[in-house]
Amino acid sequence: MAEHGSWTANAEYADDAYAVVIPTLGRPGLSVCLRALAEAGGPRPLQVVLVDDRPESAGAPLPVDVPRSLRPITTVVKGRARGPAAARNTGWRAVGRVPWIVFLDDDVVPGPGWGDDLALDLAEAGHRTAAITARIDVPLPVDRRPTDWERNTAGLATARWITADMAYRRTALESVGGFDERFRRAFREDADLALRVLAAGWTVTAGARTTTHPVRPADRWVSVRLQAGNADDVLMTRLHGRAWWGRAGAPRGRLPRHLAVTGAGVAALSCAVLRRPRAAGVCAVAWLAGTAEFALARIMPGPRNPDELVTMALTSVVIPPVATWHWLRGQVVHRATPSLVAYQAGAPTRARQRPPRERVRP
Repeated sequence: MAEHGSWTANAEYADDAYAVVIPTLGRPGLSVCLRALAEAGGPRPLQVVLVDDRPESAGAPLPVDVPRSLRPITTVVKGRARGPAAARNTGWRAVGRVPWIVFLDDDVVPGPGWGDDLALDLAEAGHRTAAITARIDVPLPVDRRPTDWERNTAGLATARWITADMAYRRTALESVGGFDERFRRAFREDADLALRVLAAGWTVTAGARTTTHPVRPADRWVSVRLQAGNADDVLMTRLHGRAWWGRAGAPRGRLPRHLAVTGAGVAALSCAVLRRPRAAGVCAVAWLAGTAEFALARIMPGPRNPDELVTMALTSVVIPPVATWHWLRGQVVHRATPSLVAYQAGAPTRARQRPPRERVRP
């Protein structure tokens, strides 16, 4: 693989030249992604930057099989284990002055005509086009109904600005300071960036290329862990106002119901401690009804096999209080966050204050 820093920073590039940046935790899908990229045809990327974001790699090489055709243009830079937003910033800033940066996730599979379709996307971009989306295909089982987790992943196919495959113009990234690194999960960091470039006067267009996003294996509690995104929604509201949901085309979710169900449960316990059995019973019935409704809403569209039924029953009890906790945590953590208007869609305050870090060559 090429050594980091081996590309000329001041080289002149064609307007449709591009580099690929892939943040990774070393998952097996990375090799599959690179193989598909090598076989995608069309104009090749000038650079492929893999951002090794493993938190404790201890100097171990990134477990990846880079296709022979990509080895001369592929390099690995060390991330800071601060989430995909920070890793993508590390990646695009490690690239030279290439006009376009294509962000891919390490578990996606570019389609056979991806390279040619991307070339058309870039050629048709207007001078104020900041980004070009891709069509995301999520394969679902054909012999049964999808599980709750599979339906959740399938939602990526309709996500408006998903960075699983997203081409960004370098000058647009520079104009708004890149990704906001306060978004530590793979959630809302893409919508935040798109809203900021739109507020700065750029446009985001839909491309023609297609990328497959397989459903990753997940354990029973994955839906519970995803509730951490409620804190990110608080940050989004602080930055972009309450109307950001509509502008981003994002579903509102069930947070109001989760708050109500959790409130009923807390009230039932409080009334029991205060020895008010009648009030405790009423609140307990409200909690049970809300929990049952939530479980049924998740069970009915699914395969309804024993394992899925158990998973839905258990997690439907846990999700409302966990979602409430993360929402409250977000209210505290982001209580002093200024709105986007305060810095006119420019670089996020913290990102501007953070000095550049030395990148480590593997």
